[in-house]
Amino acid sequence: MSSPKPIETVFKQADGIDIYMDIYIPETATKEKPAPIILWWHGGGLLQGTRKGISPHHLNAPSKHNICVVSADYRLAPQFRFPIILSDCASAMTFLHSEKFTSIVEGKADPSRVVLSGSSAGGWLSLLCGTGIGFDESSLPRPPPVQGIAAIYPITDLQDPFWSTKKHPVSYMGRIISKEEVQPFLNADDVGSRTANSALDSPRSMFYHYMVQEGIETELLLGDTGIEPTAYSIAPALKSLTKSPGKYNLPPTFVVHGTADTKVPVAQAQDVAAALEELKKAQGVNVDYEYEEVEGVDHLYDREPGCEMERMYKFINKIFKI
Repeated sequence: MSSPKPIETVFKQADGIDIYMDIYIPETATKEKPAPIILWWHGGGLLQGTRKGISPHHLNAPSKHNICVVSADYRLAPQFRFPIILSDCASAMTFLHSEKFTSIVEGKADPSRVVLSGSSAGGWLSLLCGTGIGFDESSLPRPPPVQGIAAIYPITDLQDPFWSTKKHPVSYMGRIISKEEVQPFLNADDVGSRTANSALDSPRSMFYHYMVQEGIETELLLGDTGIEPTAYSIAPALKSLTKSPGKYNLPPTFVVHGTADTKVPVAQAQDVAAALEELKKAQGVNVDYEYEEVEGVDHLYDREPGCEMERMYKFINKIFKI
């Protein structure tokens, strides 16, 4: 099944950096019948990665599901801290409503029908941006509302000891990564390391594993911002809606995680599913969610060519009424 070639465009310029998104438009989309949009963010712990790390099922979605897929970059930590990264994500969301976007896609993509998605740290970004969690603490205006969220094996809470416990060696690598392997990316002040993407085979591709080894995710993402890591904890924030129902947005949400994930503990997704289930049973809160746990698969399992993520697209198609 062939995939359309992406349209590459700069959606934001900041700190001398051009920040790009790739737009995949279905061949069947027209001005009269524009395609709904999935806006997807890559993983890498917010430390590494690129919009080009998109999975085969995303590439197939335009032709198979008649969905416009947008893959957007964002500036990377620690040279850019969490609030800046969130601001880039919000800018991507706002750009979908711009005249420039409409012109680029020739009116063939519908910004009134958007599902946010992401993998790993990108799944976290989709949950934060779709609900508005963390934006007030980041002193950022909340982005435009969306019609749904589809988070794929997401990070969801820095409070998990997984992010703060040293692991020598990293269990899934069987060796210790030296500090020299990730220099100078560790230096938040290194101007040469400022970027909004890194190739999957670049030297920076060891950064996430080094972070896991040293347990320094919070330090790298928040540094001297003065923001508590709990500001970005999804499950506790969702639970607060039982007392303050309108505090955050709560669009239809799909979360999927593999039980054998060695890079992001499945408990990260389980906690969010439990919080959504608790909300579903509460009075005065309307909750539409699905949680899928895939037995025996590790991180990035959906990059396999045969993985079609059927249940996720069924949920998304229901939102879009396809």
